Amino acid sequence: MAQSYDRLEGVIWYDGKPVPWKDANLHVFSHGLHYASCVFEGERAYGGEIFKCAEHSERLKNSARMLDFEIPYSVAEIDAAKRLVVEKNGKKNAYIRPVAWRGSEMMGVSAQNNTIHLAIGTWEWPSYFDPAERLRGIRLDLAEYRRPDPKTAPCLAKASGLYMICTVSKHKAERKGYADAMMLDWQGRVAECTGANIFFVQDGKIHTPIADCFLDGITRRTVIDLARKRGLEVIERRIMPDELTGFSECFITGTAAEVTPVSEIVQWRFTPGNICRQLMDDYTAAVTPKAGQAAA
Repeated sequence: MAQSYDRLEGVIWYDGKPVPWKDANLHVFSHGLHYASCVFEGERAYGGEIFKCAEHSERLKNSARMLDFEIPYSVAEIDAAKRLVVEKNGKKNAYIRPVAWRGSEMMGVSAQNNTIHLAIGTWEWPSYFDPAERLRGIRLDLAEYRRPDPKTAPCLAKASGLYMICTVSKHKAERKGYADAMMLDWQGRVAECTGANIFFVQDGKIHTPIADCFLDGITRRTVIDLARKRGLEVIERRIMPDELTGFSECFITGTAAEVTPVSEIVQWRFTPGNICRQLMDDYTAAVTPKAGQAAA
């Protein structure tokens, strides 16, 4: 069994300073635990350099504002803290997890005066999916739960509460032998996977759902830019499930997933092809630090 995440070695940056990993604790009556007043980021360092570091820090602060709290550190301070943890933990290829939450001063729905905490940890995290399966394309289930109407939740925030249905959906998919699940939105349109955005290919053109009720991923935007630099047309539009029979390729994107081809979504089949492979290679090149480039 893998080592528990509360027993890893190294340091965590916690409210302004590095502390030993085992000492980075919070009280069980923290508001963030009970009421999901918590936001986070998922980032990767390649060769010691955090990919799109400032962009992730800006999104973290914006997510907190959507949940009606302000993280008491600037983007530059958060960036410096992330780099410090990467350096001190000595893992140049690492996953970085900043997380901010309301503390324990008040235990009720209202917690306007609670302390806002920020912690940053890093650990080694290789491919999100089995490497052999990833190359031939992962298999996706169709999730029962749907992404909510934007009028019912702050759906553009990377907020912990929005991932509850993702965990349930991924667990159900894994028990059926799938790697993940594709989620629809509240109107029955294709949305995303449980922790990644989704793309389809038809006649050399790339189609992807409009990200207005789920997270517009930083990896998603990166891959769209890479595709357009290749001269590929990227169409952001509403996609209905019955259209999936007309797509030849499918892939998902995310910090953890990077660019991962899909071979199957329940009854729909896809063949990872040239566009999937090209974007996998282009993304790898984009995140790989150039020779002589400093980590800072």
